[in-house]
Amino acid sequence: MIAEDSVLLRIGLVKVVEMAGFEVVAEAGDAPELLAAVEEHRPELVVVDVRMPPGFTDEGVRAALSIRRHRPDTAVLILSQYVEERYAADLLATNTSGVGYLLKQRVADVEEFIEALRRVADGGTALDPQVVAQLLVRRASDPLERLTARERDVLALMAEGRSNAGIAAQLVVSESAVAKHINNILAKLDLPKADADHRRVLAVLHFLGVGG
Repeated sequence: MIAEDSVLLRIGLVKVVEMAGFEVVAEAGDAPELLAAVEEHRPELVVVDVRMPPGFTDEGVRAALSIRRHRPDTAVLILSQYVEERYAADLLATNTSGVGYLLKQRVADVEEFIEALRRVADGGTALDPQVVAQLLVRRASDPLERLTARERDVLALMAEGRSNAGIAAQLVVSESAVAKHINNILAKLDLPKADADHRRVLAVLHFLGVGG
């Protein structure tokens, strides 16, 4: 389901996700319409704008939080014009499985956007790189200083929700090199080891002060 008050952007989003194989069961232009449509159609994934009518403040994210409380199995991907870290924190604090927070500019990179959408739909996490960068800056004067520059790059991609293969492709290194960096990161930051990508992301987000 797509919830976006800009008709042109909503049409574009619908086209993009349908071309990627998703079925769009409903569209909404404001928060009340979104909540009503979720009750009627029970979508598996909702893409929602942060700021929506009637007030154009935080109606979209508040609707998303309501959906997560009442239908925790519904995955939610928030789209925002600007980095608003507290909205990402609010969303992740309720239920960290099947959650995404991206800047709208990411939609222009269709392949990247669809990858994030699939990750969220599969129960993973997709955080915008700019949000992750702000979180890393906030923790800059603590154990993060133990990490090398490459390990910080890997940590940022882990926090975005990327798999080892995704990190390797982004940094143009082997998966074995990524695995070695991750083991070093987990050890240096005293994070618990976890086999599942999602659990690993949760550990990193917890260290960065987001999520519970």
